[in-house]
Amino acid sequence: MNNKNKTVVRSMDILNLFIENTELTFQEIINLSGIPKSSVYRMLRSLEEMEFLEKGSDSKYRLGLLFLKFGQLVLGRIDLRKVAYPFMHELHNDVKEAINLIVKDGDEAIYIEKIDTKQKVRLYTSIGRKSPLYAGACSRAILSFLPDSEIETYLESINPKSFANGTITEKDKIYETIKQARIDGYTISHSELENHTAAIAAPIFNHNGEVIAGISIAGIEANYQDENVEIYAKKVKKIAEDISMQLGYSK
Repeated sequence: MNNKNKTVVRSMDILNLFIENTELTFQEIINLSGIPKSSVYRMLRSLEEMEFLEKGSDSKYRLGLLFLKFGQLVLGRIDLRKVAYPFMHELHNDVKEAINLIVKDGDEAIYIEKIDTKQKVRLYTSIGRKSPLYAGACSRAILSFLPDSEIETYLESINPKSFANGTITEKDKIYETIKQARIDGYTISHSELENHTAAIAAPIFNHNGEVIAGISIAGIEANYQDENVEIYAKKVKKIAEDISMQLGYSK
C-alpha cells in the first residue's frame, strides 16, 4: 500500500470514529485510532480544510457540514417506490392481499404502486388513482400524522362527500379516527371507497420525521374482522417502519 492510499485509509478510520461518537478531543482520536500523534494532527488539519470535520471552540472535533450536504443529496435522490417495492412484495407473499403505496398530492392521495397478483378477488385501486385524504385507511394514514395545523386547515377547507356505505363524512368523526390512529400507529377502513372492501394502513416517514406516504393491506371486508385486524396491523406497521428506516428515519 503506497503512502497516499495509507493516508486515505487512516483518514477514513478517523472519520469512522464519529459513527459512534458525536464529538472527540484530539487525544481521544489518537487513543481510539491507534495512529501516531503527528499523523493524526496532519490528517485532522486536512479533514478540517475539506470540511469533513470541524473543530469547536471547546477544541472538540465533530463531523462537518459537508456530510450534511452529501446526506441531503443522497436522501433527496432516494426513489420511494424502489425502496418500498421489495418490502411490499414480501408482505404480499405473506398475506396474499393487495398491498398499496400512496403519497400525498395536494389535498389528495395518489396510488403510486400496487401488488395484488396473488389476491383472489381484485380491488378497485389502481396506480394513478386518487382519493381524498379523509377517505380510506391508506389516505388517512398520511392525514393522521401530518402536523396538527395542517390537519386543521385541511378539514376546515373540505366538504366531505360519500363514496361508499362506510365513508366517514362527519368532521368530528374524522378527528376521532385521527386521534385513534396516533394511538394505534395504524388506520383501518371498512367500505369507505368501495362497498364490501377494507384496508389497514400505516404511515411512512422520511429522514426528517415527516410523513410522506402510506402503505396498506387491502381486500374483501370479510377478511378484516376480529383477530385478522391485529395480525394485519402488526405486519403493515412493521413494513412501514422498515421502509421508513431505509429512507433515513429514526425514532
